[in-house]
Amino acid sequence: MKNQELVKIFSEIAIFLEMDDIAFRPQAYEKAALALEALEQDVAQIYQKEGVAGLKKIPGVGETLAERIEEYLKTGQIKYYRELRKKMPVDLAGLLAVEGIGPKTIKELYLRLGIKNPKDLERAARAGKIRALANFGEKTEKNILQGLEFLRRQSGRFLLGEILPETEEMMLKLRELKEVERISLAGSLRRRKETIGDADILVVSQNPRKVVDFFVTLPGVVKVWGQGTTKASIRLRRGIDIDLRIVPRESYGAALQYFTGSKEHNILTRKLALEKGLKLNEYGLFRGRRMIASQSEEDVYRALGLPLIEPELRENQGEIQAAQRGQLPRIIGYGEIQGDLHCHSDWDGGRNTILEMARAAQKRGYHYLGISDHTQFLKIERGLDERQLLRQRKEIDKLNAKFYRFQILQGCEANILNDGSIDIKDSALAKLDFVIAGVHSSLKMAKAEMTRRLIRATRNPHVDIISHPTGRLLQRRDEYQIDFDSILRAARETKTVLEINASPERLDLKDANIRRAGESGVKMVISTDSHAKEQMKFIDLGIAQARRGWAEPADIINCWPLARLRGFFKP
Repeated sequence: MKNQELVKIFSEIAIFLEMDDIAFRPQAYEKAALALEALEQDVAQIYQKEGVAGLKKIPGVGETLAERIEEYLKTGQIKYYRELRKKMPVDLAGLLAVEGIGPKTIKELYLRLGIKNPKDLERAARAGKIRALANFGEKTEKNILQGLEFLRRQSGRFLLGEILPETEEMMLKLRELKEVERISLAGSLRRRKETIGDADILVVSQNPRKVVDFFVTLPGVVKVWGQGTTKASIRLRRGIDIDLRIVPRESYGAALQYFTGSKEHNILTRKLALEKGLKLNEYGLFRGRRMIASQSEEDVYRALGLPLIEPELRENQGEIQAAQRGQLPRIIGYGEIQGDLHCHSDWDGGRNTILEMARAAQKRGYHYLGISDHTQFLKIERGLDERQLLRQRKEIDKLNAKFYRFQILQGCEANILNDGSIDIKDSALAKLDFVIAGVHSSLKMAKAEMTRRLIRATRNPHVDIISHPTGRLLQRRDEYQIDFDSILRAARETKTVLEINASPERLDLKDANIRRAGESGVKMVISTDSHAKEQMKFIDLGIAQARRGWAEPADIINCWPLARLRGFFKP
C-alpha cells in the first residue's frame, strides 16, 4: 500500500516545517500521517473510487493534503517535499534516531558544520567540533557518541510493531490465492521478539510455483534474492528480508515447529527426541523411517511427551523443563484484556476526545477505559493542573451517565520529579480513580539516585501504577540505570503496579523483567499509552510481551472485571 510511503513523507514534511518554527502546519501533517498509518484501506483504492473527495474523508486530510496525496499517487513524488529536502539535504530518519537529536539540532548542525547524516555526525563529534558550538558543549558531544554507539549495536533489526503489520498484510494477499491451503508466520516474528532481523512465512500448497511467482511480485518488493520451486527470498522497501517456504501438507506441523525456533529451543527438542530413540527435523518426527508425528505442532510436542509450548515461550528459558514437570504457565491470551488504563485525550494534546476514545474502547469489546492525561510538569504535552483535572472529572461523569455496562475511569499520568515527589498535589490525586506516575525527565541519573526516585514514588499512597518503568526506547536509548530488584521489593510492599507499555518503540517492561515481576508477586498492567484511538491496537504487542514474560491473567490487573479493579485501587 502507498499508505506507509505517505506516512514517511508527511512525517518528514512536519519535521522540516518544525525546523523553521512554522506554526500549526507541522501538526497538520503529523495528524494526517497518523491517520494514514491507521488507515486499513489502501489510499490508492480510495482515490481510485472517490477521487480527491474520498481522500478528504480521511481524518486530518483537508484540501491541500488531499492534493499532495493525489500528486504522489499520480507521479510517485511530491514537489513540495522535494523542495524541502533540497533546502535541507539531510538524512532525517538517521539523525533523529540518535538520542537527543531533534529537528532544531539537525538544522543547526547542518548550517554550522554541514552535517547531513550519522557518519558526518560521528566524524564531527570525534573531532571535538560539536562541543565548540554554542549551546552544545562536551556533555552533549559525549551523549551523541553514546547514542551513535547504541544505534550501531541495534543495526540490522526492525521493531516488531513496524514489521508485523506489513508482514500480516502480505499474508492476507497470499491467503486469497486458492492454491494456499494453510499459512503461518514463523521465526522470531511468530515468537513476537521485540525486534526482528528477518521474517519467515510458511505455506502449504499443492501448486507451489504459482504461490512463489505471486509472492515475489507483491507490492513493496524491491529485490528478489532467490526464487525456487518451494522457496523464495525477497527484500521489502523498508529493508527487511522475508523468506517464503512451501511445505507438504503432511509435514506442516513439524515444519512450523522447526522454523518457528528458537534455535536454542530446537536443540533441546531434538535432544529430547534422540533420548526417546526418535529423530526430529522439519519434515516430521521419526522412529527409524516411520513418521510418527508431523501434521500439527500439538502432535509433535505430544509425541515428545510434552504439552504444546506456545511460540512466545520457545527461548530456552526453562520452558522445556517446566513442560516436563507440568508447570508451564497458562499465559495470558490475546483476548483477555478488559480495558486499557493508559490512554490520552485531547485534553493534553492527544488527537481524540474522551468520548471518541471511549467509543473506540467499546468497539474493542472493553468494559472500561482509563483516561490518563499528563499533568502539569509536561508543558510540551499541555499537562493538566488540579483545576483542569476537576473540570475533566465533570465531563467524564456526564459521559458515564449515558453508558451501559461500560465506564470511563479518570486517572492521570503524573510526573515523578527528580526527588521522587509527584508534580500534582496529593489532594488532587486522591480524587482520581487511579494514578499513573512516570519518569519523563533527567533520565541519566546515577543508578542509586534513580532507584531512590522510583521507590519514593511507589511509596506515595496515591500512586497506583508506574508507567514505562525502565524508560527505554527501542533502537534509540537504553534503560535508565536502576536496581530493578529493589524496585520490585518496593512495588510488592506498596502494592504498586508496574506497566507493560505496549507502544511499539517502548515495550517496557521487557520480557525478562516481566518474568521477574511475576515471580516476585508484583502485579502488572498492559497499556497502550495511546495518544490517538487508532493506537489502541497496540495492545496485542503488549500482550505478546507479557506472554514472552510468562505472565498469567492473574498477574495482569486489566484482565480483571471492573469491580475487582476498583477494589484494588480503592480498597
